[in-house]
Amino acid sequence: MWNQFTAYADHLPNLLWNLMLAGIAVVIGWLIKFLLSIFLRRSVQPHHEFSLVHSILFRLGKAFNYFLPLLLLNMALPLMRVNPVLVPVMSKLAEIALTLSFAALVIGIIKVLEDYVYHAYDLNKANNLKERKIRTQLQFIRKLSVTLVLILTACIILLSFDSMRRLGTGLLTGVGVGGIIIGFAAQKSLGNLLAGFQIAFTQPIRIDDVLVVEGEWGRVEEITLTYVVLNIWDQRKLILPINYFIEKPFQNWTRTGAEILGTAFFYMDYTIPVDQLRTEFERLLSLSPLWDKRAQALQVTNTSERTIEVRTLMSAATSGAAFDLRCYIRENLIKYVREHHPDSLPKTRAVIENNPATASA
Repeated sequence: MWNQFTAYADHLPNLLWNLMLAGIAVVIGWLIKFLLSIFLRRSVQPHHEFSLVHSILFRLGKAFNYFLPLLLLNMALPLMRVNPVLVPVMSKLAEIALTLSFAALVIGIIKVLEDYVYHAYDLNKANNLKERKIRTQLQFIRKLSVTLVLILTACIILLSFDSMRRLGTGLLTGVGVGGIIIGFAAQKSLGNLLAGFQIAFTQPIRIDDVLVVEGEWGRVEEITLTYVVLNIWDQRKLILPINYFIEKPFQNWTRTGAEILGTAFFYMDYTIPVDQLRTEFERLLSLSPLWDKRAQALQVTNTSERTIEVRTLMSAATSGAAFDLRCYIRENLIKYVREHHPDSLPKTRAVIENNPATASA
């Protein structure tokens, strides 16, 4: 049968033979990818929040659609009947396409690893310091790795041409001077890149950190190789160059943990019964799920000619919970004073005295 097939194939026109080989390579490549995806899907456990197999199919599916057919097509090239002059051109095109598809495959693998680490270190926890550290480093490493893969792919493609190799050899003598010129021209870009390395591994900021920068309160949403995106509380985006966080001071409320202390100040008349106010403050805290029971205090911290300053101190698990807890204490303590001690609200006193001389006149 094989002899009959080869005899039949010898009588086929060259164009039809070449198209048939190319079609067989593409179909077999897609068939292998289809069978692999079916096998992997059957191994997936249902009702799981995260599936490594699903991530592989999602991240690598498109890359395999091109990589496997191109690989088989490259293997079939020697069997094609083409003009010897066109063989180097076709081989070079197939090699470049295969290199690009392989680069897409490597980038997909990097993203699969990122998905896995994202699942292993979930940010949806009250105390997620470790998770934010890992994610900040991972995000920087992923972007750097993808950039390196793209640069290496471009270098491999360019160096596969003999003319480019000769050009590169001729340019080697000018690399030193060119490097100095480029270094001066790209000082800021290089500074940002180095600042990115420093931030990724020393971590003055991390993904999901709560910062106060330029008078704005927000969370770190994204850290790139050149800039940082801060998600402001009112959904605005503050974008700052990455070296800002190396050169300028800023507040990080979650540097060593998410827990934070909050204060609320009240200004009362001297007649306020502080002990009763403290008892009510402690009662209100005990009723609130926002209080994490680490700290509580009510103290008179200042006095003026008209009022006394009462400071309430409370602790919470996160900065958002602390903000809500402070608002809760303000609202309810003011309500308590208004209902139970209205005479202790701030007031201005005036003393009217009768002048004896005026009265006798």
